[in-house]
Amino acid sequence: MGKLALVGKITHVPSIYLSELDGPRKGTRQDAIDGHREIARRCREAGVDTLVVFDTHWLVNAAYHLNCAPHFKGEYTSNELPHFIANLPFEFPGNPALGQILARACNEACVETLAHHATTLDPEYGTLVPMRYMNADQGFKAISVSAMCMAHYLNDSARLGWAMRRAVEEHYEGTVAFLASGSLSHRFAQNGQAPDYAFKVWSPLLEQMDHAVLQLWQRGDWKTFCEMLPEYASKGHGEGFMHDTAMMLGALGWSEYEGRAEIITPYFGASGTGQVNALFPVQPVSGRAIPAAQASAGVMPSAGRL
Repeated sequence: MGKLALVGKITHVPSIYLSELDGPRKGTRQDAIDGHREIARRCREAGVDTLVVFDTHWLVNAAYHLNCAPHFKGEYTSNELPHFIANLPFEFPGNPALGQILARACNEACVETLAHHATTLDPEYGTLVPMRYMNADQGFKAISVSAMCMAHYLNDSARLGWAMRRAVEEHYEGTVAFLASGSLSHRFAQNGQAPDYAFKVWSPLLEQMDHAVLQLWQRGDWKTFCEMLPEYASKGHGEGFMHDTAMMLGALGWSEYEGRAEIITPYFGASGTGQVNALFPVQPVSGRAIPAAQASAGVMPSAGRL
């Protein structure tokens, strides 16, 4: 029925917005903006109607949540970095029907999920920054998914991604892109040192870890990466504990995935964190059912399982 046409890991650093504004940072993130626009171009080329964003800035303490209001419009100021993102205007359509389909499939896969269509809740900047450049013409509908998950298992996030893909393919009449909005390493520069790290990663160790991960992605060694993800997320200070990445890999097929990452915006440092825009070819997956939740497992399922 429906189709998952595109999957990406994308950056949302606030300095992308600063890059638009007059001042010393103007133009400094044009490569990231161009990467977002290229991803949008490919989405249009593939006939995508809805962008589903796994947003590592939407913090939740219980269940998974989808913001699938019919329309989003307002002005946003970041409570985290109000000197970076202030009074950012946004407007784009939502997709309540798809949101309900996705939530139902996740619950059927034993991953507690709530879809919010009658809501005044605005998206967070993990969604709003990419939408500014990918969806300036409001040509795509959008759904935001909570991916800063404070009391959740990574294996549940992987299963959520898998369930969402199956929901699109089996119950939706349309074409969708999944975008994991979050960094690689995410150790911010210490207070008072942020200007010195505006274009750097916090430490050589974290930078080398990120490059090693990108090499795994580019050569398609998903078995190794899936096994190391929980420890990488922890020791690499992964943004939102990298639940967005687990969701993305669940949708792709987890360690059985055989695709190779295409780097759209080369790796860069921002305020101490490691960032990239990358795309992953969507390949056929097996039709097996998702097993029940592993109630006591704090790590990902073993390689090859979802």
